[in-house]
Amino acid sequence: MMNALFFSLAILFFSPAQGLLQSPSCDVTDHGSNLQVLHVNSPCSPFKTAAAAAALSWEDSVLQMQSNDKSRLQYLSSLVAGRSVVPIASGRAVTQNPTYVVRAKIGTPAQTLFVAVDTSNDAAWIPCSGCVGCSSATFNYAKSSSFKPLPCGAPQCNQVPNPSCGGAACGFNVTYGSSAISATLAQDNITLAADSVHGYTFGCVRTTTGSSFPAQGLLGLGRGPLSLLSQSVSLYQSTFSYCLPSYKSVNFTGNLRLGPHSQPIRIKTTPLLRNPRRSSLYYVNLVAIRVGRRVVAIPPSAFAYDPVSGAGTVFDSGTVFTSLVRPAYVAVRDEVRRRMGNATVSSLGGFDTCYAGAPISVPTVTFMFAGMNVTLPQDNFVIRSSAGTTSCLAMAAAPDGNVNSVLNVIASFQQQNHRILIDVPNSRLGVAREACS
Repeated sequence: MMNALFFSLAILFFSPAQGLLQSPSCDVTDHGSNLQVLHVNSPCSPFKTAAAAAALSWEDSVLQMQSNDKSRLQYLSSLVAGRSVVPIASGRAVTQNPTYVVRAKIGTPAQTLFVAVDTSNDAAWIPCSGCVGCSSATFNYAKSSSFKPLPCGAPQCNQVPNPSCGGAACGFNVTYGSSAISATLAQDNITLAADSVHGYTFGCVRTTTGSSFPAQGLLGLGRGPLSLLSQSVSLYQSTFSYCLPSYKSVNFTGNLRLGPHSQPIRIKTTPLLRNPRRSSLYYVNLVAIRVGRRVVAIPPSAFAYDPVSGAGTVFDSGTVFTSLVRPAYVAVRDEVRRRMGNATVSSLGGFDTCYAGAPISVPTVTFMFAGMNVTLPQDNFVIRSSAGTTSCLAMAAAPDGNVNSVLNVIASFQQQNHRILIDVPNSRLGVAREACS
């Protein structure tokens, strides 16, 4: 059963006029090294929940997404701090499921699952048959002739968190948002579009608790040793790009391109910063932010990269709304408020700059990275109610009191309708405007 976050995204991002109830063609097939990226509430997604979404108000939808982001940031903090963090929910479960999925075919003969795309995670996790706490869609490894569990002596066993060797196979435990996951390390063939990776190492999930584990598993696109990039260097040369669709898109689908071929030639780039202590994350050097034509006054320390503390700026596909360290966010927020003059400002959950009736009068916000400026139109930083009566600055301050207070996260809402290129061999991240649907 899909969680409330997925319900909320559907009602927030679609109105009848935008075609939620239309029947777009869903027969687009993956080809070459290109995969269709589906939002979980795309009409073409197996997880679409339009009917259930209608029960939520716009305000409740925004609050649900903010709850999701809070949990997501706690997960990122575990990566930054090098420790496991499981948030404790009060009253109801915290939700943190990723919002974009791709088709993956696993085993021999192949079994198709819709796995979540996560650029801040390494190892793939696949729910296996007999899993306790998983959804009904699982991988039946007993029917795959190419499946094999990895023994405790396998080198990969040293690359997973909390390995255990109580039996012949290597087991491990990991936390992901509000979920605790127990898995066996295994290998099998995985096919993405027309490409096959033989002997792909992944976690065959046996038990899971909590509400964060993706329903049909996860594909890690981080840069650590067990990520897809690291296990397919000869095929994809540690390069990929993705394009996330606008919430105004009827199909609400984008695409993922694996490998160096067919990547944009003319694209603005910024250097990737390598952090051996936090190998999964894609760090970049954010140096300033411009609101309209004004570069707002932000102390350089707000953007400083520090591999020891984890401070700096990362791109992440699993967080919905961009989170900025408090000095940076306050400077951006105050400039937006200044431009709104005497208009009455209100708040909605973690969004503290909302206006009823009057649209936010800022044409662009520009993130200024080393060697690259990314100018966002309003659709990428203003969230509006479906009725058009309320608009909010769709960013928030990083939470205080933990390691996230030093981490800036460029999130999926701000990435929509942009091609994001990750080119590890050339140590660069690129961004280009593109209609992704």
